[in-house]
Amino acid sequence: MASLAPTPAHISSLIVAARPEGGAALQAALSALKGVDIHAVAEDGRLIVTLETGSDEATVTLFETIRQLPDVLSASLVYHRYENNPDEEA
Repeated sequence: MASLAPTPAHISSLIVAARPEGGAALQAALSALKGVDIHAVAEDGRLIVTLETGSDEATVTLFETIRQLPDVLSASLVYHRYENNPDEEA
């Protein structure tokens, strides 16, 4: 039986600035996006978010989707890493 090749992963972190009054709806919208995890939420509306995608193009598309969500004021890419074999420990 042939083994499956590992799927590469693009891992990015963002800081998303949002209107504080739209926080709950925005968190729900972000949570509904595949590959998006919310790690922290500040009272002033800032969120720390990570993205995990399979390609550069998918990362850019997901980043643009987040930027266009209602109540998002800005989204800034803080970190990006390409993992050739994400299941292998560093």
